[in-house]
Amino acid sequence: MDRHLLIAGHGYLGQEVARQASGTGWHVTTLSRSGEDRALPCDLSSPDQVEQLSAGIEPPAAIIFTASSSRGGADAYRSVFLDGSRHLLATFPESHLVFVSSTSVYHQVDGSLVTEESPAEPTRETGLLLLEAESQVLEGNGTVARLAGLYGPGRSVILRRFLEGTAIIEEDGRRFLNQIHRDDAASALLSLASHAKTSRGQVYNVADSSPLHQGDCYQALAQIFARPIPPQGPRPENRKRAWSHKRVSNEKLRSTGWDPRCPSFLDAAVDVSKSLASGS
Repeated sequence: MDRHLLIAGHGYLGQEVARQASGTGWHVTTLSRSGEDRALPCDLSSPDQVEQLSAGIEPPAAIIFTASSSRGGADAYRSVFLDGSRHLLATFPESHLVFVSSTSVYHQVDGSLVTEESPAEPTRETGLLLLEAESQVLEGNGTVARLAGLYGPGRSVILRRFLEGTAIIEEDGRRFLNQIHRDDAASALLSLASHAKTSRGQVYNVADSSPLHQGDCYQALAQIFARPIPPQGPRPENRKRAWSHKRVSNEKLRSTGWDPRCPSFLDAAVDVSKSLASGS
């Protein structure tokens, strides 16, 4: 019998996790707040709604938490990530919860190499709430996956700004960009869910293998697409995430046998640009 996988969040990443999981030994159930696209409707911030799930589905062997804050602030982070993961742990205490967090919890600004052992001391409330959610997942013997900047079909802030001509190389262009293709992120999450014995209680960075200086990235894109190199300017104010400058290491995750199909953001730039142009 196939193992039951519950995907809590049926958006950009969750849909790809579901697609990859189908036919690979998993019986998949998906959740979303709206219940669209054949997902079960469930507001993760509601303990009653999450508890009601247990009466309607078989206990999952694994839960992959891919829910999004929908670009909300601290209140959204608290209700989705902190409350949502707490309710899933309480309702399915035997299930292996793989929680999607973010490398934004690392505050480093000196270009240093960041591993899972590096200090995570975010300066913004949203980052602190993510860390709190991580802690309760680890206390529940779950797994934390800290994702770098997510891009893929129809989605790339870096590439969209470059192609629109609105990109700015911040200061000297030496700030590192850490990225992960959506399909690689999905395969990493499934790999962690499939190896509960070794991944429980662990934190993993989910990033590609080639952090790029921002200036080098835009120079390479200028060559690939035969376009001008963006101008230099100051670092932007009022960023949603705090400004950081670090190289995120994926060595721990790669040591488990996982490897990204797109080791560098530049490997997928042409394909992603086509999907941006087509709107897919």
